[in-house]
Amino acid sequence: MDIMQRKGGYPVPPGVSDILGVEFSGTIEELGSEVSGFEVGQEVIGLAYGGAYAEYITLSAGNVMPKPKNLSWVEAAAIPENFITAFQALISISELKSGEDVLIHAGASGVGVAANQLARLYGAKHVITTASSKDKLDFLHNMPKGSTHGVNYREQNFAEEVAKITDGQGVNVIIDFIGPDYWDKNIDALAKDGRMVILASMSGPEVPKVNLVKLLYKRLRVQGSTLRSRSPEYQAALVKRFWDECGSHFQGEELKTYKWTEVAEAHKEMEANKNMGKIIVEIS
Repeated sequence: MDIMQRKGGYPVPPGVSDILGVEFSGTIEELGSEVSGFEVGQEVIGLAYGGAYAEYITLSAGNVMPKPKNLSWVEAAAIPENFITAFQALISISELKSGEDVLIHAGASGVGVAANQLARLYGAKHVITTASSKDKLDFLHNMPKGSTHGVNYREQNFAEEVAKITDGQGVNVIIDFIGPDYWDKNIDALAKDGRMVILASMSGPEVPKVNLVKLLYKRLRVQGSTLRSRSPEYQAALVKRFWDECGSHFQGEELKTYKWTEVAEAHKEMEANKNMGKIIVEIS
């Protein structure tokens, strides 16, 4: 998201800061007169509409959560946008049930890593992820609550691999970031009554030909979603549900960090598709 916004391809919602960054960890400096449940000096994490690439940020109390005591500042900063986006796609929209199978594309991205862990937390049977290298697939499999299966999309047809893993039944849920280039294989990989949530369209804005018969026959549900375009009320309710259900389950993990003065290098690493998981920029 930050890279797309920097390049002019992700317009910010009206009235929102054009400063990059939608998540952070930090300490409360001031409280609004009607805010309850928090106190000055409290360590928190937050989901913002923008403005997190800064020393100070102002946002609604509904988008703030207590910082887990077992996590460092760096580890905690990786939670809000990644996990809440994944939570919305997997749990709120797709209504993932225990025992169902999930396919997660861009598995080594920040949201992909979060989706892997949430799928396991909610009892998914097979959590299948796609990535571009063996190193990334090993990382996803070996992390806490990691994937059960990995597919190298550069060497394997993920729809065929899904069929093998699920005995030809397909997956119940797909989380996709790619769009047109994966459309046909995604539809083939879905089970009957399957759900697909599209969180980005990295291969372009249009699918040239769509076979509606497959959607009808399989009774598929396809939905696009961007968390940033949601209302403050929706985000606050989602944050509360996420924290109530998941707030006690976070574990520390090793994350790549850059100094504030090296933010350009952090963006270059993401653009080169070298990162595994979240990259954190430390402001000091």
